[in-house]
Amino acid sequence: MKLAQKYVDEQKTEKALQELDEALRLDPDNFVIRKQRWYLRYPERFNPTIDFEWQREQLNREKKAEAALSQDSVCGPDDCIIPASTMNQERDEQG
Repeated sequence: MKLAQKYVDEQKTEKALQELDEALRLDPDNFVIRKQRWYLRYPERFNPTIDFEWQREQLNREKKAEAALSQDSVCGPDDCIIPASTMNQERDEQG
């Protein structure tokens, strides 16, 4: 998260989001990381007031999407493989 904050300070939002996405992948239950991502992606949900109802809905949407991905993925000690991503890679290699 420190590197993400450094990128935010440097106005490198996309790099910050990449770091936060990776942090969330490593710690999916970390609500602070989620909120930081949301703040960068959806600033209108935080200013002028924080939309708590939207946050609850967004959390539910993300958790459902993550659960669906985890059912379709093969995980090993180093990472998870999402079948669609390997199909795309195979197609590109045959291409």
